[in-house]
Amino acid sequence: MVFRKLPGVSASGMGLRLSQKFMFLLFLSGLVTLCFGALFFLPDSVRLKRIFLSKTEIQPVTVGSGSENDVREHLKRPKDQGMTSAKVEAGIKLKSQSRKPPVSYEATEVRLAGGKAQEDLNLSRSKTESASEKVTSSNHGANSDTFSYKKFRRCLFKPPLGRDSGRPADPQTNERREKVKEMMKFAWDNYKRYAWGKNELRPLTRNGHIGNMFGGLRGASVVDSLDTLYIMGLMDEYNDAKEWVKTSLDLNSNGEASLFEVNIRYVGGLLSAYYLTGEELFKNKAVELGEKLLPAFNTPTGIPRGVINLGSWSWGWASAGSSILAEFGTLHLEFVHLTELSSNPVYTEKVMNIRKLLNKIEKPHGLYPNFLSPVSGNWVQHHVSIGGLGDSFYEYLIKSYLMSDKTDDDAKKMYYTALEAIEANLVQKSPGGLTYMAEWRGGILDHKMGHLACFSGGMIGIGADDGAAEKRQHYLDLAAEITHTCHESYTRSATKLGPEAFRFDSGAEATATRLSDRYYILRPEVIESYMYMWRLTHDPKYREWGWEAVEALEQHCRVESGFSGIRDVYTTSVSHDNMQQSFFLSETLKYLYLLFSDDDLLSLEDWVFNTEAHPLPIIQGG
Repeated sequence: MVFRKLPGVSASGMGLRLSQKFMFLLFLSGLVTLCFGALFFLPDSVRLKRIFLSKTEIQPVTVGSGSENDVREHLKRPKDQGMTSAKVEAGIKLKSQSRKPPVSYEATEVRLAGGKAQEDLNLSRSKTESASEKVTSSNHGANSDTFSYKKFRRCLFKPPLGRDSGRPADPQTNERREKVKEMMKFAWDNYKRYAWGKNELRPLTRNGHIGNMFGGLRGASVVDSLDTLYIMGLMDEYNDAKEWVKTSLDLNSNGEASLFEVNIRYVGGLLSAYYLTGEELFKNKAVELGEKLLPAFNTPTGIPRGVINLGSWSWGWASAGSSILAEFGTLHLEFVHLTELSSNPVYTEKVMNIRKLLNKIEKPHGLYPNFLSPVSGNWVQHHVSIGGLGDSFYEYLIKSYLMSDKTDDDAKKMYYTALEAIEANLVQKSPGGLTYMAEWRGGILDHKMGHLACFSGGMIGIGADDGAAEKRQHYLDLAAEITHTCHESYTRSATKLGPEAFRFDSGAEATATRLSDRYYILRPEVIESYMYMWRLTHDPKYREWGWEAVEALEQHCRVESGFSGIRDVYTTSVSHDNMQQSFFLSETLKYLYLLFSDDDLLSLEDWVFNTEAHPLPIIQGG
């Protein structure tokens, strides 16, 4: 190449004069400065920063209780600095990798003292986990923004299945645990034999039940049972369930279904199965189903309608009527994890919008009524219950706080404020000294407590670990009193099983005075509180109460081909309802199994349970 000479200036090197070389170098240095300036200071450059900075130099973004615009801006961002936008919204932070050394879970899950059968079981589990981790690694290793299952497992304080699969050292307790496992296998085997692929088993007529609660979805008992089978070590049964999900779970179904039930059973069941096993199948199905739930939020307020159609959305939202507190308030746990796994912030945006609306509207005496209009955003009537229609809304507030590693301060504030209002207006003491939760109807107390409300003993217990010592003890005492009352509703019946609702008026205490309230449908709520109270206090009475329930279930609910609810708990000449509910396998038997296991089986340090008892991991803070 020939360079033109300018008069009066000598050339050197490749023919460039000194001034030209100087200008060229100046231009080059400016270009480099500009590039690195963009790399380190433009708002969306965090991914490039990872190339040059160690992760200890990248500070996570956290959002407190700032303006809604600030929160919205964070939600619009891609997954930065190792966090999903959902974690930014909820103030959740990933656990630091340096908090503890890596643990080999395959090694720690091998029973220290056990037979070859248990070693084979653990080998089967570890083969499943190793295969799924390889798939996860190959699929996601190139993209640091995608959820890493191996990284998640390293972040747990304890192996999900405990040091020894939760096997208790006490022989009697272990014998009782094995009995619960046998009950699960019996219930599952009969479901598979007579109702495979249907939603639930009818054990008396030996056929399947579909019902209309799940729209066109099938296999509710399969999805609800996945995690129970896995933690109990029923691996052949688990593998059958997994294969059915792979080949037969059709999410493209028509029919009106409950948003609430589909979320807690199907989405929750698939999520927990993924987190326990690492099987990509479960994650993909959960995210696919989650996408189908999003149109339910297309209302003027963003409060979702309670009934959805997974296949067709031709009908309008106006036909949905009022939304129920326990239904639209029981989405947060699953939807935050859907954002975590999909990298899509929309799921968390939807549930945070619900929370914002509830914070804005007036609450009578600080209480949350059970019905809200998705059109106007106003309460429809002033009926308040900690049982049906209201129950799991409060449960998800405290569990959202716990699942965020206690960083979701908004959920914490809402929960404790609601609990104070509940104590002031609903908690009552009977003449016989029993503490119970009454219902509130526009200022008039109805001295009735439902079986569903008996979960609140466990809820108040797990929420007691915050604040001053005297406050913690107060909540633990309240939790114990409510759990005792619910146990009394069992012991005061002929079958030693509790009725659907019991009253505290007209001389009655913890007994059902109406024929319509005397039935028991294999519900788990009382046993759920036993499990939590055992883990919080280790008072042996809770295990004894749990065993009483096992004996009662065996005597009155076990039939030739499964388990059935009964129509009247006050007569030993029982009449069965011919239904083995899917939540019996998901909740009742799982909580009993955990009650008779060591505390490190699904440790509360690492897991929260959704309202269908599906374990979801706590996202630990760094």
